[in-house]
Parts: sequence; C-alpha cells; structure tokens
Amino acid sequence: MARKLEVMGMVCPFPLVEAKKEIEEMTSGEELVINFDCTQATESIPRWAAESGHTVTNYEEVGEAAWTITVKKK
Repeated sequence: MARKLEVMGMVCPFPLVEAKKEIEEMTSGEELVINFDCTQATESIPRWAAESGHTVTNYEEVGEAAWTITVKKK
C-alpha cells in the first residue's frame, strides 16, 4: 500500500521538502503518492526522484493546476 502526501496549497520548495522527509522514513520498494498544485514542483519532484535513484511510476495532471506523482523508493 502506498503512502500519501498531501501538499496542496504549499508553495515551492515545500512540496519537495516534505517529499524528501517522507521518503526518508520509507523502506525500499515502497511508493509515495504526492498530490500537489505548485507548478515548479512539476519539474523539481521528478528531477529529484531521478537524481536520487527513485522511480516515478505515475505522473498525471488531475485538475486545473493540480498533479499527482507516485515515486517508488529505490
């Protein structure tokens, strides 16, 4: 079961900061579903995941200026 991180309404860089904190507490193979509405995070979260060796398993726009991204911990 995936963990969920709701960061709607948070301005950047806080969605990324919160995602980093959350994934630190997870074990390898767990997934983190991040729901956010910060436009800058559409680039910063996938970039951080790739640079950290995590896998993005889902990434979609779920509304007007709202996205969900699922990151699987390495």
